[in-house]
Amino acid sequence: MENAIETVYFLENPEKNIIKFATGTQLRYEDVIKEVFGVACINDLHMMIQYNKSFQTSICNCYGISEKKITLDKIIRVASKTDLLRLKKHLLEQQREQVENVQLVEDQHIQRPFDAVIKLQEGLYQWDDANFSYSAVPNGA
Repeated sequence: MENAIETVYFLENPEKNIIKFATGTQLRYEDVIKEVFGVACINDLHMMIQYNKSFQTSICNCYGISEKKITLDKIIRVASKTDLLRLKKHLLEQQREQVENVQLVEDQHIQRPFDAVIKLQEGLYQWDDANFSYSAVPNGA
């Protein structure tokens, strides 16, 4: 099952102002949940949402919702193309900070952050080396 297409997830902890991207494999086998939320597994997040008042408040403030509308998909969801563009911008900013001679954004490149083909909310995306970004895979390809 090496050729399985990985889904990329967007994780956000508004209480600690942490945003992270992770693949399904990383969510299952790495400490990403602990790193972002401080709990051992996704199941613990349900308890955190239910009983941690400051966490509830931070989610409500972030999304402009009431406590009754808090769901797990507010803090963990399949990433969208817009989310990935946010990641690209962040990676370029990081790279710019690391380089002493600041280059134009067009001259900078970033390494592929995930597999060559990934799944997002909008469908499948493939890495484009020319643009250093993911492009939608046409249906039927």
